Amino acid sequence: MKILIVDNSGIIPATNYGGIERVIWGLGKELSKLGHEVVYLVKPGSTSDFAEVLPLDPNRDLISQIPDDIDIAHFSHTPLYPVHKPFIVTIHTNPPTDEVLDINTVFISKNHAQRFGSSTYVYNGLDWDDYPNPDLDKKRSYLHFLGKAAWKIKNVFGAAKIALDSGNSLHILGGEKWTFRNFKRGLKYILNPKIIFRGMVNNQTKMDIIQYSKGLVFPVIWHEPFGLAIVESMYAGCAVFGTKNGSLPELITPEVGYTGNNSQEIAKAIKEFDYNPKKCHEYAVKHFNSKVMTASYVKLYEKVISGETINNETPKYIESENIISKFS
Repeated sequence: MKILIVDNSGIIPATNYGGIERVIWGLGKELSKLGHEVVYLVKPGSTSDFAEVLPLDPNRDLISQIPDDIDIAHFSHTPLYPVHKPFIVTIHTNPPTDEVLDINTVFISKNHAQRFGSSTYVYNGLDWDDYPNPDLDKKRSYLHFLGKAAWKIKNVFGAAKIALDSGNSLHILGGEKWTFRNFKRGLKYILNPKIIFRGMVNNQTKMDIIQYSKGLVFPVIWHEPFGLAIVESMYAGCAVFGTKNGSLPELITPEVGYTGNNSQEIAKAIKEFDYNPKKCHEYAVKHFNSKVMTASYVKLYEKVISGETINNETPKYIESENIISKFS
């Protein structure tokens, strides 16, 4: 197959942060290994040693930039206009409730799909060869938070409370310390010496820090569609402790972490958890790698090329499935 991967999130390969960029990079690399021809239509400045790269021009009609000779296009977001080629769409976030999704929409977790009346999902997978090997035998002496701390839904100060209540310090990766929001909402935490802000970190620095962490504290107060921070932390040998919202209960098994209804439950679990860095690492490597993800997508490509649709009906927001669990 000749497969076009379309995304406007950022330059590939990701050099610093990168979420979707790392996912589509691993996907394209694995497709190439399987003998498929891969073409990326992505942000200018992107490069690849295994695929053709076309610069995506935001000032031009997207559809006009799709090559005529592809067999299927794989979009990261729903295209605004009809596509005259077989295609699928992977939704990586929670779309607006009134957004019209395509019948060939793929979600990134079971919960994510269910909330839109679908049963089609593919877990994100990463190319772990792009990550440094973690030291699974080193002493681990703190907890960490990984995510965009400025987003209220990520609940960074909830993570700080949990860490302190469990008797641990917390390293925050993904946010600055001296911001107006922090002064307004979390002054007592930013002044606490046990709450350490590490700023925005690149991939190497991120792994250097979290491989000495006992666990990720992830008390999100929205329905997390997947959460790359979860699997990256597990890869580094960290357990994961979070809420029961979104995909967390299906990704975090009792062997690698805990999901709870409130901060007291989670803090208690952190104190009592039987930490096993090797088990967490092996779990992430086995279940959330780009090879497993790619095999699932190939089946969907073949299905669409044969004339079938991904979903029997167009996915639609289901209000009753999208109620967020209360958390305190």
